[in-house]
Amino acid sequence: MDRIENHPILGPRKTKRESVDFTFNGEKWAGLKGEPIAAALLAVGIRTLRRHEESGSPRGLYCSIGHCMECRLNVQGKGTVRACLTPLEAGMCISEGERLPNEITGRRLP
Repeated sequence: MDRIENHPILGPRKTKRESVDFTFNGEKWAGLKGEPIAAALLAVGIRTLRRHEESGSPRGLYCSIGHCMECRLNVQGKGTVRACLTPLEAGMCISEGERLPNEITGRRLP
């Protein structure tokens, strides 16, 4: 996991966080307990969190403060969540966000 251990302004990391395992799209990964899911995914090189509803193009982290819905993911037992706001917990089963239904037809786009 790539982490900033000594920040040029904030200084060295003061506390050690517990490492926890989670899965994303069926693959096992490790992150730091309590960090946002988005941070854990970025640390292991995952940038695509969901696909655009119409084009299917990859979508990732955008605002990082919970205002948009670009980082929405599916977490087993929690439903659709924003990856930038949801703390990572041990054993989480996470998958790419599903495409929302088309507003006119009510069907999911291909």
